[in-house]
Amino acid sequence: MRSNKKWRRLLTAWGLVCALALAGCGGSTAPAASGAESAKEEEAVQEETEAAPDSAEAVTAEGGSESPEAQASSAAASTGAAAATTSAAAVSTGAAAGETAAEAVSGEEMLSLWTEDAPLKKELVAYMDSITREDSADYIPEDCRIAVFDLDGTLFCETDPNYFDYCLLVHRVLEDPDYKDRASDFERQTAEKIVQQNETGESFEGLELDHGQCIASSFAGMTIDEFSNYIQEFKKLPMPSYEGMTRGEGFYLPMLQVVDYLQANDFTVYVVSGTDRFIVRGLVEDSPLHIPPRQIIGSDETIVTKNQGDTDGLDYLYDKDDELVLGGDFIVKNLKMNKVAVIAQEIGQQPVLSFGNSTGDSSMAEYVTSNNPFRSMAFMLCCDDTERENGNVEKADKMFSLCEEYGWTPVSMKNDWTTIYGDSVTRKTDAE
Repeated sequence: MRSNKKWRRLLTAWGLVCALALAGCGGSTAPAASGAESAKEEEAVQEETEAAPDSAEAVTAEGGSESPEAQASSAAASTGAAAATTSAAAVSTGAAAGETAAEAVSGEEMLSLWTEDAPLKKELVAYMDSITREDSADYIPEDCRIAVFDLDGTLFCETDPNYFDYCLLVHRVLEDPDYKDRASDFERQTAEKIVQQNETGESFEGLELDHGQCIASSFAGMTIDEFSNYIQEFKKLPMPSYEGMTRGEGFYLPMLQVVDYLQANDFTVYVVSGTDRFIVRGLVEDSPLHIPPRQIIGSDETIVTKNQGDTDGLDYLYDKDDELVLGGDFIVKNLKMNKVAVIAQEIGQQPVLSFGNSTGDSSMAEYVTSNNPFRSMAFMLCCDDTERENGNVEKADKMFSLCEEYGWTPVSMKNDWTTIYGDSVTRKTDAE
């Protein structure tokens, strides 16, 4: 009878071990024990397992020798005691981790490069507090937390002296010794218009479409990796108007903080740009903007295989030896209403936050904030800083007026940011 009683005690201890192990592995739906409760459970396990050797000895004494089953049970009890201690510690550690997770980094800390009175900072912090609390009427489930960002002038230096992709075309057609002599007349004419625009500010009707076609044709035949490698080399060139910055380093540091803040609160962030999709992907590669290629949307050109020739894609079978290359034909410029269309096509959900800087982003902002089942907001950057950035006060004033008209939140680059590119970057005094 004595041995049976001790076996029951042993089995009870082993049951507690299993329960604690399940709790530590997430196998139980019961709430995690508090530190004090975990300590009591661990103490109880230790008291029970201390009796285990006595039970084994009793079996040996009464049976003459320890059976294989008893040996296995003794070993299990010994292992179980260690597991119980580990599980109890894991439960305690898990509770502490939960407490840490609840104390997420505040928006005040994550948006440290924004001034205290910046409207975006105040509104976004309040918004995040409201939409992340499950007991809030504004709560947004994680899979519906989607934000869309324009690129040029929103996340990255808009013009120096022109858009990144415009400068890339000028480099390819007029400066690249491996291509400039092969450039078509149309490509040269388009590149020269961009240079003239840089020098005089003159506008050319249809330039954005001509530029898109020239990007497609001047890089035709390159594999996607070769195109990206070309962009990586272009990114190493110095930014003309700045000291201490290359063409690939022109990201707005305060806006990178916004992206990080959204991602820390379980937002999926997309770039929706008028720049060629593959150029944006190349620009973002190895940059401080941590957005994967699948979440980068831009203007498009055709993609074919190296061996496809003029055969239509409906009549061609991809071969194991094929490589994807740029097809040479421009498809669509992703600006204005086209941004809304591509969001519907590629994301398939209405975003709740929009960030832009120009009328090319107005439709996107209105789409996000119109008839949205969730609380939504739109922010527009205003390029009013002419000391630290290639600003344009006239353009900024127009955007301030549009923000007031449509209810978008304006961002003053001059007044809302403590830095733009970092203290090591300065704008050249002759860059006027």
